[in-house]
Amino acid sequence: MKTLTSHPDIASHSATMGEKKRIGLVAHDYRKMDFIDWAEYNRDILMQHDLYGTGTTGSLISEKLKLPVHRFMSGPLGGDLQIGSAITENRLDILIFFWDPLQAQPHDVDVKALLRIAIVYNIPLACDRSSADFLISSKLMDQPYERYLVDYGTRMKREES
Repeated sequence: MKTLTSHPDIASHSATMGEKKRIGLVAHDYRKMDFIDWAEYNRDILMQHDLYGTGTTGSLISEKLKLPVHRFMSGPLGGDLQIGSAITENRLDILIFFWDPLQAQPHDVDVKALLRIAIVYNIPLACDRSSADFLISSKLMDQPYERYLVDYGTRMKREES
């Protein structure tokens, strides 16, 4: 594992992902078939990691792939917020979120918050099949990885001064 040389203007600290990643799995209704197809194709890789999913997506992955999936609530009922909370508490390392860019969601605000929190906490994020393929096939999936965490509070105070 490469060691982190923190730069005060970039990161205040880091978080280390283990060899076994904790992967959040989310898919909107019109993306679920594509997501299941992707997951079946990548089953051998997914089975090596800890999987977390929102309601229906987690159930489908568990049933179709016969893999254990920790399930949160359905996205519109708070599952997106639970995934976001897990990210802020360093309980998730990666987010694969096949969101639907063409359909308005009743919980669009939660979706935007989840995507924002994934960026704020600098976790790998894939929102489509190609990005998910690149991410999950990375050599970094099987080794510890230290990710930078930006101290946005300090940065914002500095900019206000």
